[in-house]
Amino acid sequence: MHLFSRHASIDLFKYVLKALALATLVAVLAGSASALFLFALDWATLTREANRWLIWGLPVAGFLVGWVYLKFGQHVEAGNNLLIDEIHDPKKVVTLRMAPFVLVSTVVSHLFGASVGREGTAVQMGGALADQLTHLFKLNAADRRMVLMAGISAGFASVFGTPLAGAVFALEVLAIGRMRLEALLPCVMAAVLADQVGLLWGVQHTQYEVGLVPQITAWLLAAMVLAGAVFGLTGKLFANSTHALSDLMKKHIAYAPLRPLLGGAVIAAVVMWGSFDRYIGLGIPVMVEAFAHPLAPTDFLGKMVFTIASLGSGFKGGEVTPLFFIGATLGNALAPLLDVPFALLAAVGFVAVFAGAANTPIASTLMAMELFGAEIGVFAALACVISYVCSGHNGIYRAQRVAHRKTDAPSQSS
Repeated sequence: MHLFSRHASIDLFKYVLKALALATLVAVLAGSASALFLFALDWATLTREANRWLIWGLPVAGFLVGWVYLKFGQHVEAGNNLLIDEIHDPKKVVTLRMAPFVLVSTVVSHLFGASVGREGTAVQMGGALADQLTHLFKLNAADRRMVLMAGISAGFASVFGTPLAGAVFALEVLAIGRMRLEALLPCVMAAVLADQVGLLWGVQHTQYEVGLVPQITAWLLAAMVLAGAVFGLTGKLFANSTHALSDLMKKHIAYAPLRPLLGGAVIAAVVMWGSFDRYIGLGIPVMVEAFAHPLAPTDFLGKMVFTIASLGSGFKGGEVTPLFFIGATLGNALAPLLDVPFALLAAVGFVAVFAGAANTPIASTLMAMELFGAEIGVFAALACVISYVCSGHNGIYRAQRVAHRKTDAPSQSS
């Protein structure tokens, strides 16, 4: 018994040492890549805002990015879904090419005015860079899953400045109804360190002012339930519409580079002639406004339309930051109807629409607490869970699997 215990202790020590070492390497790689990406993104946004005419170049930029992916990047075009598939069924190490491809294509998308996000880029860079350790250290399938999940955690955490949400996101996003807790240690370590690496490089994350969070009341809890259902249905509509447009474009336009060319031409024309600049790019200034004063009740719809058009026609980036925009502005619009402080409901909507669209209520709740303070936790948790339940089983990530249906009752044996 004593010998068995000693062997078990040695094995545990080896596992912890290996997990921490790999997570540290992943964090340095992913955190540095995210810092480079965020600096490039700031440059692209400022350049576009100072030269509005660049939006007319969106269709050409879309065509060029589509052509590069068609000629040299078809095996990495699936993006986040490729990483999720490789974690479920490890087959082939993700080529390093994924990282520079998605970084450059996302910066180009923002430079010319596409309405895309940044999480997809950071996650793909983190995953691709992490997977290079597979060759370097000759990792087995289990260890490869671990570093891929750590890469996802590190990318998500460092691009948003939310290490706890980043760690849990990688565990939660793979399958609805199941978390891969065997990778908890490396995911937490990679997320925390990657966030610190980004800060060391000088990354500064946006601060959102929620103000004083009110005390819990029966009406506020009821309002979170009602708003959560709306947020969940909105997330479902966003995911289904993006997939539907993408499928439609692929069905009717066989040559891939023509899809973002057409989509970019429509987006550029509408933005320039209709002055819809607030709905392109990341939209962070509008999100900040959502916490400061009431906005037009149609802002969430405008962002949704431009993001669906951008992602559905093939532009690279991510869905999450646009979902934050949609959620914050929708919460802002719902606040007077539900008699809730608009800053509170903007903050809750910020994470709850994402929770429904990505099927990640726990990570979303942690994100709310990291961004807006622990006091908002109860409100965010309730809205995120309701959003998750109401959003169905098809989210923004098609490779996400259904381990347990959301409405399944527990079995008698459990």
